[in-house]
Parts: sequence; structure tokens; C-alpha cells
Amino acid sequence: MKSFLHRAALAVSGLAFALVASASQAADIAPPNYDESKVPQFTLPDPLVTQDGTQIKTPEEWREKARPEILQLFKNEMFGEYPEADLSKLKFEEIKTVDALDGKAIRKEIRIFFDYPNKTPKADLMVLIPKDAPKPCPAFLMPNFQGNHTTTSDPTVTAVECPNRTRNANQTPESVRGVAKSRWDYDAIISRGYAVATVYYEEIEPDFSADFQYGVHTIFTNFNKDADNYPAAISAWAWGLSRALDCLQTIPEIDAKKVIVAGHSRLGKTALWCGANDERFAAVISNNSGCGGAALSRREFGERVDRINASFPHWFTKKFHTYGDRVNELPFDEHELIALAAPRPVYVASAEDDQWADPKGEFLSCLYAEPVYKLFGLEGLGGVTEQPKVNTPVGATIRYHIRTGKHDVTSYDWEQYLNFADSIFKK
Repeated sequence: MKSFLHRAALAVSGLAFALVASASQAADIAPPNYDESKVPQFTLPDPLVTQDGTQIKTPEEWREKARPEILQLFKNEMFGEYPEADLSKLKFEEIKTVDALDGKAIRKEIRIFFDYPNKTPKADLMVLIPKDAPKPCPAFLMPNFQGNHTTTSDPTVTAVECPNRTRNANQTPESVRGVAKSRWDYDAIISRGYAVATVYYEEIEPDFSADFQYGVHTIFTNFNKDADNYPAAISAWAWGLSRALDCLQTIPEIDAKKVIVAGHSRLGKTALWCGANDERFAAVISNNSGCGGAALSRREFGERVDRINASFPHWFTKKFHTYGDRVNELPFDEHELIALAAPRPVYVASAEDDQWADPKGEFLSCLYAEPVYKLFGLEGLGGVTEQPKVNTPVGATIRYHIRTGKHDVTSYDWEQYLNFADSIFKK
């Protein structure tokens, strides 16, 4: 408990420092733009032209030259490195296995030790497996924001204590049990024959700026913290999801070659970056990921690069902070983050009332990632060139929808993601 209280106190002090810093920086940051007529003119980097001017014409050239180059640019300039895992130090300890969802599923809780025999850092992976589906079954892996126990009202799910950046000082793990259950349509997922796994992202790495003294950053000892490419928080969370996939590979009831990595908001950015680095994931889902995720940075609509860096300085590298007032000098844009998943399927979702995340910019990233998919003979958005009407999903290997409502994950979103998964795994 002493360790937790110490970390929680540092979280509060780290947040206070970040807020002061953000307030001082905010004076120099223009208000968000929500007017399409004020979107600046821009030219996007061509994902099929390398830095030395080589035109990429084949899938082999993409894999051997363009893809590694673009991936390294994102590491150097935005997210930081994606560390190699020492699999010999990974340990998975089953905490419990019980019936769930009125007997329709088996629930496993597995503790991941990232640096065994050290007991920390660690994180609990919760896995729901349908009883009646053919085995091994495909699965979704999606991190959560406040603990596995917040995704369901089930009182037997283990509650976790970890410093949460937004948690009220009077909150306890039990007081937030089930608060996020509307985002997790477990019944629909299980009834469609899919397993689903989740992990609390702050167990992987706390979400506050405290010089990366906690979580998996404590084992990233091969990197200089002052280096431009030091792994930032999003890289740490994404790396943790890769380790969760390592864990899923040990569960016989799950087909680890058919796992979709998904995420919402900052964790949508994380899912995109995870999928870009870890090609074991069969597909990627970005839900309302916005700036630094699926939305084009050069549009400067809604949340912008200068604003996100001021608000969340630990999410990205120091180098990315230098692009706040010169986004046109970025050597990439977010369409290339989506393209890094090719030829694997990608789903990007927006919400009509979430203009902060720039829904049009998210759609355009999908559109401008298409040339890479076409290189592989795939349809991409399937001929769609204009952002669709709300609640009208479009696309083929790249899919997109904008739904009514706010920044959230809803049953409507899950219905589309399940249809997406069916199109991949149940042809």
C-alpha cells in the first residue's frame, strides 16, 4: 500500500506540474479550429516514394524499403522506439478461471510479469472465451482506462489499484466497478463466437509525466532517456499489448493468429502504433483516435499537434514537440501510420459530435493510405472517395464509419467491428 500511495502522490504532483506547464504553453496556442474553410492547404508525403525519391512499385519494395523507412521515421520523430522483448523474462500466472456471462463464457484472469523474477512491473489480463464457439477462436484485444473491473459489474472480477491520472482522491477500486461497462458489449462479442481480452493500460505504464520512473519503462534500460527516440508512453502501452498477445498465444482456446488489436481515444493511437510494429496482429481498430492517431496532423482541425503536446507531454517524443508550429515539416502524416498495417485490414471509426478528433481527417487518412493497399491488389475503401453519411459504414480492407453521438465506444461500434471480424475470419 505504501508503494501505491507513493506512486499516487507522484501522479498527482506530476499532473500538477503538467497542468502548470500546459497552462503556460497554452497562452501561445491558438484556439481549436472547427471551420473547414480555415483548414490550411497542405501536401501529404507519398507513402510510395522513399526519402531518396525511389518510387515503390511492388509489395516486395514496400516491405524491404518503404515500410521500414516510414516505421523508423515514426520512431525517431513521434513515438520513440519499440523495444525488443526479452521473452525469457516474461511470466504468465493464472489468477482464476471461472464461468462468466451467465455461463456463456469462461473468464480467465492472468497476471503478466514483464521482468520475472521481479514481481513488478506487472499487469492483469482478463480474457473472456465463448463456451459454445468452435475452438480455437479469434479474439479482440483492447485495453481499458480504469481497470478490468470497470468493464463489467461482475463482483468477482479482480479490482486493481494503480494511480489513475483522472481519479478522484476519494475513489476506491470498488467505487468504480462497472462504470465503463457500456463500452464493452461482452454479450454481443461472445455470442458472435469471439474471445475478448482487456488490460488496464496504466498497469502497463502510468499515464502521467514523472520522468518514466514506473511501469515497463523501468525495464527499458537500453535507451537513453534524453535521446530523441526514447520510447514515449504510447510506445510503452503498445509494447505492453504485444506482451498481452504473447500471453494469448499460450491459451489453447484462442487462435493467436486471429487477434485484432483495438483501442479508443489515446488507446486508439496505441492500437495503431502497436499494429504498425507487431505484424502478428491480424487487423487493427482505431476508435475516435484523433490527433496523433488516425487524424491528419496537417489539417490542424480540432485538437492539433501543439495542443496535444502541451496537454500530454509524455505521450510522444521530445522531437515531436518541436513540430507544434511547423506540422508541414513532419516527414510523415497519419495516413502512413494506417498504411503501416498493410496488407492487414484496418477499421477507423469517428463520432459526429467528436469534432475534437477531426472525423474528416480520420477518413482522409484512410483514403490516402489506399495506394499502399492497392499495391497489394486490395480494395482499400472500395471506391469510396467522400466521407460517408453518419451511420453508413464503408470500405473493404480499409473500413470507416462515422456514427451519431459523442467520443465513446458504443454497441453500434461493436456491431461494425464484429462484422469486420467476420469479413476477415469467416469468409
